[in-house]
Amino acid sequence: MVKYESGTLDRTFAALSDPTRRALLARLGEQESLSVSELAAPFPVSLPAIMKHLEVLTDAGLIVREKTGRTVSCRLTAQPMEQAMSWLNRYAQFWSDKFDRLAAFVEEETWPTQPSTPIPARPNHQASRSRAGSARGRKKSTPPGRKPRS
Repeated sequence: MVKYESGTLDRTFAALSDPTRRALLARLGEQESLSVSELAAPFPVSLPAIMKHLEVLTDAGLIVREKTGRTVSCRLTAQPMEQAMSWLNRYAQFWSDKFDRLAAFVEEETWPTQPSTPIPARPNHQASRSRAGSARGRKKSTPPGRKPRS
């Protein structure tokens, strides 16, 4: 059995729970390394907000930040994501097995195409008297057109 560090998995899934952080990771997946300003450019949030998101991703181990002069670059790291995928795959296998057993059960079940005892046809009756209308008359509405001024 694979041992998982629950703290690492917790931080990974917490970091992945935010759509902005997932979008940041997707951008880093497209290019090997991007500066913080390049990462922040397409997002409608402030640079300090992006920095907070990058801090969460760094704490989770999903990215590595490197400073060269005045430029901070970020790149994707795979290890925490591999652990998360391994954890998810274990449950995917569990559900796959359950669905395979369900499919086998449904396929081996023989469903009769015709019922063994015929179902009697319903007699064709007219609507009951209670559906014909009530004894009280309908409310009369005002005639169409302009409403009289008061």
